[in-house]
Amino acid sequence: MSRIDYSVWDHIEVSDDEDETHPNIDTPSLFRWRHQARVERMEEFQKKGEDIKKTLNECRRKLAEAQKKVEQLNISDSGDAKAELSKAQAEEKKLRKEEREWTKKMDDHNREEKKMPWNVDTLSKDGFSKSIVNVKPESSEETEEEKEQKHKTFVEKHEKQIKHFGMLRRWDDSQKYLSDNPHLVCEETANYLVIMCIDLEVEEKHALMEQVAHQTIVMQFILELAKSLKVDPRGCFRQFFAKIKTADQQYQDAFNDELESFKERVRGRAKIRIEKAMKEYEEEERQKRLGPGGLDPVEVYETLPAEMQKCFDDKDIQMLQEVISKMDPTEAKTHMKRCIDSGLWVPNSRTDDGDEKEEEATYEEVKQEPEEAKKE
Repeated sequence: MSRIDYSVWDHIEVSDDEDETHPNIDTPSLFRWRHQARVERMEEFQKKGEDIKKTLNECRRKLAEAQKKVEQLNISDSGDAKAELSKAQAEEKKLRKEEREWTKKMDDHNREEKKMPWNVDTLSKDGFSKSIVNVKPESSEETEEEKEQKHKTFVEKHEKQIKHFGMLRRWDDSQKYLSDNPHLVCEETANYLVIMCIDLEVEEKHALMEQVAHQTIVMQFILELAKSLKVDPRGCFRQFFAKIKTADQQYQDAFNDELESFKERVRGRAKIRIEKAMKEYEEEERQKRLGPGGLDPVEVYETLPAEMQKCFDDKDIQMLQEVISKMDPTEAKTHMKRCIDSGLWVPNSRTDDGDEKEEEATYEEVKQEPEEAKKE
């Protein structure tokens, strides 16, 4: 699978349609920034250890040479031996002190390494797996179309099995199910589980989302382990379960930290999807409300003077006629035209002589009754 920059979750796109099989989420990228930072810290720590070891070995080499020189001077009969011996013994003493200091630094470094939390990268060390099997051959880069078709075909064939795996809770059950269905150990499964998590959160099925999120992290750890060991993930998932089931509290904390971070990102992505759906729904409703002139009655109503708004609230035509008669004619005509274009006001008479005549007729129609009442 191609990878994208994991430093910003918002760069990860989720399919806007209802096709859950679309692989727009590159699952390994969801964990990239945390993984990269962890790798950099480990590399820095490893380099520090290598530097200490190199200095210690050099110190020991010099100490061995100094000790050999002291031995040779002790058995020498030359006249200058005493002076040289004193000098050589001082150098030996100095090097022995340095050797003890560097040995202490090396021991401290090793103790610090043992205290470091376990993670998917420390799982990948040779000490964890002495036998490297099923080495995965290098494959050519797939096009986006090929990835999409591969994902869609895989999901169509195995969707029921992926969902079943997503609902498992116990380590033993997950391991057995993958042993029975090793084809599920792949990035297509991980991608589908991510989308499944977001869908469940959108549907407000929070408990189910958290369950599937757990299985998503399980699959992600297995894939990262396979990548580090350069083996087919189907050949190393048992190693992951063997390690996780015997892990101490530090390793569990590391796993849970990955899980909590992932769930937060799922919640954030679900919120964005909900907000987008709401905006689309509101726009659809607005389009349905548009009047004959293409204006939104809600927007037009909000721009009307308070006196006219009250007329429409009370559905009082006589009150509207009275309000119109007291307004500036130009302003009244403008408001009434917008009311007609939005469907707030439906005139009783129409004219075929254009918009201006229609506007004039409408204004006169609304104004007519109060004027007739005055004559009486």
